[in-house]
Amino acid sequence: MIDTHCHIDEEAFDADREEVIARQQQSGVEAMIVPGVNAASIKTVLDVCHAHPGYCYPALGLHPEDVKADWQEQLAIVEQAIRAHKDELVAIGEIGLDYYWDKTYKTEQQEVLRRQLLLARELDLPVILHNREATEDILSIVKEIVNRPSSNRQLKGVFHCFNGSRETVEEILKMGFYIGIGGVLTFKNSKLAEKLDVVPMDRLLLETDAPYMAPVPHRGERNESRFMIHVAERLAQVYNCTLETVIMATNSNAKQLFKIK
Repeated sequence: MIDTHCHIDEEAFDADREEVIARQQQSGVEAMIVPGVNAASIKTVLDVCHAHPGYCYPALGLHPEDVKADWQEQLAIVEQAIRAHKDELVAIGEIGLDYYWDKTYKTEQQEVLRRQLLLARELDLPVILHNREATEDILSIVKEIVNRPSSNRQLKGVFHCFNGSRETVEEILKMGFYIGIGGVLTFKNSKLAEKLDVVPMDRLLLETDAPYMAPVPHRGERNESRFMIHVAERLAQVYNCTLETVIMATNSNAKQLFKIK
């Protein structure tokens, strides 16, 4: 299994990070994509990925919840780091829109997203997209950049931690993006499984969002990459296939999108 979204650099893992990573390796997790969220996380993401080359792969970006009054300064630092480390990054992310907690910087979030999408296309890097209570706007902005004339560089990426409508799924697929599936699929009241009938398996990615969003039967615990097995098992039920088929397909998709071996 490849965890395409794991915040292993965050404070929740400071006390036992090396033990956690070793546990994932022993449990069949082949690799982790580690997304940044702000200027401060540049160092933590790169440090953990440099300590585990070929296992932890870095992405950098400015998360919408970190778009505040100093957004221009923060974005400049993040953009500079992305350019400086572009040859080792596998994506730009975690980026996107989030109107759930605070809409104060709604316009600024949109500007930050546009600029990071354009940078991703310029550098030919995929994007890891966060969307919360902002579906109409994020689809509009991503489509805008996808449809802009370019030098044959197609914007690509994944809508992380997807839990939207069937119509939204169809829009995402039309743009050629992937759907990131995490613990939500296992939740008792989740309707996500019902919307996956339009998603071919070659557009699915496994993820955790660790330390957050632990799947059943680990809800309430600190999430870890090895818990993806429960998501993969649920996907096997949804697609009426073997667990091995889900793991092989999602691994292949992750390697193709993020260009990892």
